[in-house]
Amino acid sequence: MTTVFAEDDVETEFENEEDEVAVHYDIASYPSDYTLSGIAQMWKDGDIEIPDYQREFVWGIRQSSLLIDSFLTGLPVPPVFFYIDEENKNLVIDGQQRILSVVFYLEGYFGKESTHGKRLVFRLSGLGDGNPYNGKKFDELDESDQRKLKQAVLRAINIRQLNPVGEGTSAYHIFERLNTGGTPLKPQEIRNCVFRGEFSQLLKEANKDKSWRKIIGRPNLDKHQKDVELLLRIFSLVGASDSYEKPMKEFLNQAMRKHQTGETKKSKSFLEVFPKVAELVLKELGEKPFHLRGPLNVSALDSFMAVLIENYKNLPKINIGERFRELVEDQDFIDDATINTTDTKTVHSRLSRVKRIVFGA
Repeated sequence: MTTVFAEDDVETEFENEEDEVAVHYDIASYPSDYTLSGIAQMWKDGDIEIPDYQREFVWGIRQSSLLIDSFLTGLPVPPVFFYIDEENKNLVIDGQQRILSVVFYLEGYFGKESTHGKRLVFRLSGLGDGNPYNGKKFDELDESDQRKLKQAVLRAINIRQLNPVGEGTSAYHIFERLNTGGTPLKPQEIRNCVFRGEFSQLLKEANKDKSWRKIIGRPNLDKHQKDVELLLRIFSLVGASDSYEKPMKEFLNQAMRKHQTGETKKSKSFLEVFPKVAELVLKELGEKPFHLRGPLNVSALDSFMAVLIENYKNLPKINIGERFRELVEDQDFIDDATINTTDTKTVHSRLSRVKRIVFGA
């Protein structure tokens, strides 16, 4: 299958390029019943974390009021889903709106502070004039109703990965399957949620490099971070001639998790060398050099850039332009860059061929 970015839609072909391979985990899934006061305290203590991604709290005050009314009147409320990470923190996979509605009402204020530092007082709204709770703040409820609300139960489905130990990438796949809301997140957006850390921020900054933008032929940042994912792909393939295993998606997950602090030797070295290599590639090959047959061929780009970054110290010894022209005229390399591009054997062959033709290795 050809590995390309379509010019008008950066996601389409790249996103569907690989044949899926099952990744097996040993997962524990069990329910917990938390009181609403317990949920509020866990939030205050930082034991519940909502991933940092584009979506914010989007419910209106009426939606949140109906939820609170359901707890007060004993109506059923759907469970939330927590992924329990290795630090025993509760990562919210599904249920952000319900959790924050509870927290806000018990606090007495709806939503976050405005740009002027003000918050809206949370009075239950839209419940109808005949509803005894309509228009009331939490501290205006009868003491009996306050206790009832604080002691009301919200069920959580807890998910914890048991095996493989030390490779907690199952959160990505769980998030991917439960992430079915209005506009589902794309793979790199999910990674930024699950493997949150300094490395994701550093990749985003590196993605703004002017030479890099000209190489991929995309002056504007991709709103779903497909360009960041491509950068992660290059990073992951550095030094991976023998270690890559299909599927590519899981290979990227593992790299993101392993280097999420941004403090590893590989991440520091990559982020230092990448802009230098990008500048050199642009200078020697010009803009959009990997658009071999129209669109951007990701497989040609990922292997060439990864090998150059890996062998950065040897770059002054070679004529990059001449070697690149020889590379793209090699039929075996073209096959590796256009057919079954994420198969384990193909990726190993593609990286090895770049090393052999460009560096004589």
